[in-house]
Amino acid sequence: MSTLNYPEVGATADPAHLPRGYNHLHHRVLLGHGRDVLEAAGRAVTGWQMHRGTGIRVAVDAERAEPGVRLVCAIGLGPVRIGAPAEVVWSVYQPDRIGFAYGTGAGHPARGEESFVVEMGPDKAVWFTVTAFSRPDRWYTRLGGPLLPALQAQYVRYCGRVVRRLASAPDRAT
Repeated sequence: MSTLNYPEVGATADPAHLPRGYNHLHHRVLLGHGRDVLEAAGRAVTGWQMHRGTGIRVAVDAERAEPGVRLVCAIGLGPVRIGAPAEVVWSVYQPDRIGFAYGTGAGHPARGEESFVVEMGPDKAVWFTVTAFSRPDRWYTRLGGPLLPALQAQYVRYCGRVVRRLASAPDRAT
């Protein structure tokens, strides 16, 4: 049984039509070129290494992102952390496109969805794209006002740097 706390489940699958009433975010970064970069980045994204590489603590009930997989990300500094329950709402494992989206669950400080996708174009350029829609759902996140979208944008830029590093590392995010 799903515990998602928003009705627009799956909306990040069509980034051109994100729902109204939320802050929207779209970030794209070039990771490199070629199949090796695509596959390493795809493993890093769908195998939770990207999240862990940013310093987020992730408790998850599966090694790979698939619809229905539940996770809790612990956000914060040191021992002061806020649990952010989520659930994978879609995933894609295609020859030139790998990624997933998760939606916020009951108890999450926000409402919305975030997708993480690695794609290789015809020119063999490999791109990492984050698409999200969200809004505060707790008194303390509402107090953050416009600071929260700025922090989320900073975080996804950091995710891009982490994925680039993992995709270019000698062990290729295994």
